[in-house]
Amino acid sequence: MKYHVLEKEQLNCFIKSLAKKMKVVAPISKGHGNYVFGEVKSADEISLNYVPTILPPKKYFMPTKEKMLDFDLSGKEPKDTAALDLEEIAIFGVHTCDLAGIQCLNIVFNERPRDYNYLLRKEKLFIIGLECNKYCDEYASCTLVNSHLPNGGYDLFFTDLGDRFLINVNTQKGEDFVESIDLPKAEPKDMTALEKLREEKKKIFRNEIDVDPKKIPEMLDKVYNSKLWEKVGEKCLSCGNCTNVCPTCYCFDMEDFINLDLKTGYRLRTWDSCQFETFATVAGGENFRSQRSMRQRHRVYRKFKFPVDKFNRFFCTGCGRCSRTCMAGINLKEILKEVAEESKF
Repeated sequence: MKYHVLEKEQLNCFIKSLAKKMKVVAPISKGHGNYVFGEVKSADEISLNYVPTILPPKKYFMPTKEKMLDFDLSGKEPKDTAALDLEEIAIFGVHTCDLAGIQCLNIVFNERPRDYNYLLRKEKLFIIGLECNKYCDEYASCTLVNSHLPNGGYDLFFTDLGDRFLINVNTQKGEDFVESIDLPKAEPKDMTALEKLREEKKKIFRNEIDVDPKKIPEMLDKVYNSKLWEKVGEKCLSCGNCTNVCPTCYCFDMEDFINLDLKTGYRLRTWDSCQFETFATVAGGENFRSQRSMRQRHRVYRKFKFPVDKFNRFFCTGCGRCSRTCMAGINLKEILKEVAEESKF
């Protein structure tokens, strides 16, 4: 593995050099403890110590609204034209929980039939991770799902060593940029500092819930018909906040819009949510998850049971966004604690 060093006073030069090559987005403060990924031109605009942004960086991989194609039915043969518009973007300061989310999305959209809009957009993104040296807040559960340490999914990865950043180079794109600005290579003292920091993290980042993560799918099998879901469903507002802010939720809706000539139009893809009442409604009016309790149960199983069966990994990254943004105060960590307690019997 290749490592380079960037002195902290050189971070602004790093960002400005990057901005000359492509658009740069990074976590910026919106006040009242809220952060978003937004465009920056200098390091002064960036919040390095931030609670997970309102929306995860998945918004750059799959926009909330995306025109898929324009179509024209006026000729003898229908015509459609792909409407994909791409730009190179560097996403700076991505936490390990969001890197894990991106890896989940990569798995899903690489499945056949592949989503080429996602894959083409992904190739235009330059991902720079940023290590968390302490917990974001009480909602985080990254240690439970093992996303508190870097595990790939980035081009470059920054670790704050106090007076300098240690940069792990993970891809050729990352290597090319580092070489273009001539960053010095890491020395043995830098690697020793990294090892010390990671040892300290073992003391700070501990399993947030008294449960063996490997047993969570088995526990969920035992509580499928539990009254727990009714209790959670009574609180749920079906607003969809939890899924919209989740870094691994990828459900979407497709809709065709016809112009007044009734011959031309476009197809639009928008984010959807399994928490909406209409989500599981099919032709004829049948709704397979008509109750909020069923939809909340489905959300939890989609994070801790179904993806483990299919992909052998959790699709919860422990970022805490769902609990942080829930207007009804539903807390995922509390749900898992109750699941662990009920599954004992």
